[in-house]
Amino acid sequence: MKFFIGLLIGLVIVPIGALCYLRFGNPPVAVADPPFPFEKQIVHVPLHRRILKDMPKSVPMQATADNLTAGAQVYRQNCAFCHGLNSQNSTVAPHMYPSAPQLWHAHGSRGVVGVSDDPPGETYWKVSNGIRLTAMPSFDQVLSSTQMWQVSLLLANADKPLPQPAMDILAKPLTF
Repeated sequence: MKFFIGLLIGLVIVPIGALCYLRFGNPPVAVADPPFPFEKQIVHVPLHRRILKDMPKSVPMQATADNLTAGAQVYRQNCAFCHGLNSQNSTVAPHMYPSAPQLWHAHGSRGVVGVSDDPPGETYWKVSNGIRLTAMPSFDQVLSSTQMWQVSLLLANADKPLPQPAMDILAKPLTF
């Protein structure tokens, strides 16, 4: 009898309770709401596994001055609004959930600049595919593969001296 009651609770009552919780608008869906318990762990584990599995392992171009400068132009036009510039943080990033990382500032205990510690293929995957349940869109239909590689190389080298034309593009304040 105890087994039957446990089975009933597990197969009927728990799913009905979860459905009611969702149907009556109780989940935290607004940006300012606190996250679900274990939300980051639940989302990040499959995300990182998918990226590791699918990201390009080799870069089809070099980090030349021309490619880095072109990447700076792509970044400024398509990424800076959310991810900021080296001289200016994004004003919308703190109001996003999760907050968009500022890719020109050091973070963490090692002082890594943006995603410069990520392989360019990982950044390329994120730019190309976007990330669900964040504000990161897919640029696969917006940018060419060359443009996505140029911006990925730029971000991989954000912790190194960049060519002056690229720095000039990234130094101009954002205007909206």
